[in-house]
Amino acid sequence: MKEITEFVTFLEKERNDSPHTVKAYGRDVEAFAAFCQRYYGGPWTWAGVDRLAVRGFLAAEQQRGIGKRSAARALSALRTFYRFLNATLGIEVNPARAARSPKLDRTLPVYLDRNETAELFRNAEARAAAGGFVEARDLAMLEMFYSTGMRLSELAGLNDADVDLVSDQVKLRGKGKKERIVPVGSRAYTALRRYLRLRDSLAGPGQRAAGAVFLNQRGKRLTPRGVQLAMKRLFAGLARGTNLHVHALRHSFATHLLDAGADLRSVQELLGHASLGTTQVYTHTSVDRLKKVYHQAHPRA
Repeated sequence: MKEITEFVTFLEKERNDSPHTVKAYGRDVEAFAAFCQRYYGGPWTWAGVDRLAVRGFLAAEQQRGIGKRSAARALSALRTFYRFLNATLGIEVNPARAARSPKLDRTLPVYLDRNETAELFRNAEARAAAGGFVEARDLAMLEMFYSTGMRLSELAGLNDADVDLVSDQVKLRGKGKKERIVPVGSRAYTALRRYLRLRDSLAGPGQRAAGAVFLNQRGKRLTPRGVQLAMKRLFAGLARGTNLHVHALRHSFATHLLDAGADLRSVQELLGHASLGTTQVYTHTSVDRLKKVYHQAHPRA
């Protein structure tokens, strides 16, 4: 439908939403349009949709097996779509506004404790010392993840121009293409310099992807999936390695900073969170850990 195509273009070009959000919102609105076709059983219009249709759509999606988080995202997509219709076509109704968002189960982020982190880096450093290009690259990526708290998409999209090895900082493009500058730790700096020397000695500028920091063995930019597989190889050395994902490094970065006394606002800026509430989940992780220590150590706990 034309309205959906224009909405997707608006999200991508004007709102600068991430590719993941653009794709998900477009898919959600298309699913709702298909539901309305069945629900009304004949001709229908966006202006004629009522809140019962929205509730029926959400119920049908949950019966289909989607989780509460996906249902909440679908509702958010419809609310945003109707605001777009109001701005572009003057449609004043927003049936999604009255629908209640599913209550999400708050899950604490998975992170590595200090011993796991130390073991992970010992293994990665040993591999890099005994190996070549791939092992050095994987250590550099691991160090960058843990040193900066960057997202998977941010690391995969990193360009040479974004890395300032003189000032020990890196420019990241986060959700909504918002840019932020974060410091790079000394160990990450050392690992990155070693990797870049190997990368540049293996292939000349004309033989590798222009500007990309992290490359595969063919000289092409490493894809997000390639980064995930590389980190999975490193996680495999840990007892619970099969249950860990790349995002655990970002969670570990935030949790360890807060445990060491960093203030919440600073961690929010480093992570690139738009809302402080998003960052606060890590305080729950820290409090949960402190409670565990308290009950183990206090004689009258």
